[in-house]
Amino acid sequence: MLDQDGIEVAAVSEFLLDMLADDDSPASLRSYAYELLAWFRFLWAVDVPWDRAGRAEARDFALWLKVVKKPPRPRRPDAPAPGSVNPVTGKRYAGENYAARTRRHARAVVRSFYEYHRDMHGRPLLNPFPKTKRADDEHLNAHHNPMHAFKPPARRAPYQPKGPRRTPRGIPDQAFNELFAALPSHRDRALVAFYISAGPRASELLGVSRDRVSPGDQTIGVIRKGSRALQWIPASSDAFVWLRLYQQQIRPQAIDGPEEPLWWTLRRPIRPLSYDAARMVFTRANETLGANWTLHDLRHSAAKRMVRDPKLSLTDVQWVLGHLHISTTEQYLEPAEDEVVAHVLAHHARQAAEPVKPVMPAPGYRSEVLQTLLGTAALGGGPV
Repeated sequence: MLDQDGIEVAAVSEFLLDMLADDDSPASLRSYAYELLAWFRFLWAVDVPWDRAGRAEARDFALWLKVVKKPPRPRRPDAPAPGSVNPVTGKRYAGENYAARTRRHARAVVRSFYEYHRDMHGRPLLNPFPKTKRADDEHLNAHHNPMHAFKPPARRAPYQPKGPRRTPRGIPDQAFNELFAALPSHRDRALVAFYISAGPRASELLGVSRDRVSPGDQTIGVIRKGSRALQWIPASSDAFVWLRLYQQQIRPQAIDGPEEPLWWTLRRPIRPLSYDAARMVFTRANETLGANWTLHDLRHSAAKRMVRDPKLSLTDVQWVLGHLHISTTEQYLEPAEDEVVAHVLAHHARQAAEPVKPVMPAPGYRSEVLQTLLGTAALGGGPV
């Protein structure tokens, strides 16, 4: 990271080097570097050295992240308004301001940066973003049982945004069929078939090489995002059929080395398929339907389909999805709002379709007396 004069910020480089030594992924280092760049730019604007920042700067930084608009991106004239709700999917488009999760992440990054320098060099003496006031919250989940949910802290730390409660939203079956039919090529159908049946993350599937495909075992080998470990996960037979059709389609062009990427662009000169290119393919299919589904929604859909199968245990789903804690997998047990509405409406329809059972009076009561007191309808005789 460079300062205003183009000089490397040594404090940030040292912190990132420590993260690299701790075996953090390059994606995490990139994310932390961007969050620290926003913090340092804020400090440069108010002319405060990073090791002199205090609670006042932390408070103003939290307020600034809350009200500032994100850098503008090129948008089409007919693009939906930021923050609006898609009528097909019911999902909200990204807003103009930073989301609460982004602001929480920024606070956590800056706090860990200062904690590192306090531990290594003893300065600065105070962290601008302090921890929660209860001392035992620091070791709240130190000996966490993975079969139980994580215990939340007593209260939020200062300047920590409230964490939104998110329910994973899968793609309904009918909407998925329409989306699949809108895909233009065998490659795109193979990609989506693997996403919906095996549930890998988008980057994990795009990183598969040719030697990590086993049609005989009906598995593919992916490098997990967090652990960076190779894991062979099962996929549907349809996914391998579409994969074979895609390979036959590009065979005169594709590179057949065992360590070469499995996914390539269809336009010449061919190149390995990147995440942005796959996302644009999905975006074009969305435009046909007027929807705003994402690649990650396919992972949510796969997880929801698996947890609904009574013959699959929750630990099986946890293993396939690559979750470290089973509490992460448990969130897919909670139904979405549209699913609850559909189930309750179906319940009312079943209630209305059931025939009215006549009420039999108890022994010792005369039916004509009960009809006089309660009416004919109460005894199953229909309207009076």
